[in-house]
Amino acid sequence: MATPQGKHPPENPAGMFENRLRKNARHFRKWARARGLTCFRIYDRDIPEYPYAVDIYGERVHLVEYPRRRALQSGTVEGQREEVLASVAEVLEVSPEHIYVKTHTPQPWGRKQYERVGHDSERLVVEEQGLKFWVNLGDYLDTGLFMDHRLTRARVREEAQGKRFLNLFAYTGAFTVYAAAGGAARTVTVDLSNTYLDWAEENLALNGLADARHSLVRADVLPWLEAQADEPDRYELIVCDPPSFSTSKRMSGSFNVQRDHPRLLAAIRAVLAPGGVLYFSNNFQGFTLNPSAARDLAVEELTPASIPEDFQRKEIHRCWRMVRAPR
Repeated sequence: MATPQGKHPPENPAGMFENRLRKNARHFRKWARARGLTCFRIYDRDIPEYPYAVDIYGERVHLVEYPRRRALQSGTVEGQREEVLASVAEVLEVSPEHIYVKTHTPQPWGRKQYERVGHDSERLVVEEQGLKFWVNLGDYLDTGLFMDHRLTRARVREEAQGKRFLNLFAYTGAFTVYAAAGGAARTVTVDLSNTYLDWAEENLALNGLADARHSLVRADVLPWLEAQADEPDRYELIVCDPPSFSTSKRMSGSFNVQRDHPRLLAAIRAVLAPGGVLYFSNNFQGFTLNPSAARDLAVEELTPASIPEDFQRKEIHRCWRMVRAPR
């Protein structure tokens, strides 16, 4: 009904959220089927008043809220969360016990990136572009698969045939699975966490790719890389997706991607074969690539084209393809 001034009243924000969720779900479910995806995002903080990310993982929903400081102070977060949960359950036709809700709040610089948030321990297998991955929706803020790197993983699979592949800060090894599936002659996967290396091994096994060609190395990446400088092995394809900040009792000091990326890229360049390709990415907002850090490398920034269609917030990562000059 029009107002006395002849203008229509603004749409109720709750109705806007539900309508957007329904519209997105219709589009992205069809979109995902065409691409062989059972895990994808259908809502990405589209409406400012509803700062949530809604992800589908098979028959489950992973819902992350990004509450604003004002909402936290006013105490309106819980009421909106209940409203959003009701809409998600109804629109996506999923029972509330199959919706995993987490809260992403700004953390002090240096907080552990993958800190445990629960102990629900439900794991399930999802499919992505012909490959399978274990995910854990209950225990960590992240699920074990960074879906925003889906397009870069596809690039790695296309380029991996016959190459020696190195995956640094490997997390659960999704890039390694793609490289192995693409016919890499050998892969080396490096991470400091035994938990994530075990997870990577399970992902390889899930795809029938766990064999002696694929090595898993528990190490602090930067010192490990620098120790490899005099080794004869060189890699034709490398992926490096470091955290913004990391510290651990098992590390020598801390890692800060803005501060340390020149040293990191120098160490990578020493193990990158002539003509070899490095995919370098990070999700530190405000990151600036030091031009001198990429000397002797032909640099092409892929973002925002590296970010899939289901991610509306294009600042989720930045990604570069760097090629070492042939001899």
